[in-house]
Amino acid sequence: MSVNDANALPSQDARAENRERFELELEFVQSLANPYYLQSLAQQNILDQPAFINFIEYLQYWREKDYARFIHYPHALHHLELLRHARFRAEIKKDEWRERLNQKQFDHWRTWRNPSYEPTTPAVKREPERRV
Repeated sequence: MSVNDANALPSQDARAENRERFELELEFVQSLANPYYLQSLAQQNILDQPAFINFIEYLQYWREKDYARFIHYPHALHHLELLRHARFRAEIKKDEWRERLNQKQFDHWRTWRNPSYEPTTPAVKREPERRV
């Protein structure tokens, strides 16, 4: 192996750094699935910082198929998209928005495996028809 071949191979340190960065970004993106975490970031005004907005734009690559396959919480990708919008970043500070997002997420998880699911209303018992 020549010196050029050795330089062409990524060093173990570089591979370890890439893996660590991948894991950190994956963990952060998945944490975005939690509406309470999003609200906490919003209430600390982190979501409004230009550096954070740029970071969200950078993280959009997680929505590509090659990276999305590592995501365990698909709502994280939806929230990653929502964070691009200033209105969402402003409104998620409110408890009502957080609770609505939390409820929609819960409803989705509760019903996603049953495509024929329709929300049920309390059943009204019918009396059998009487024939005269």
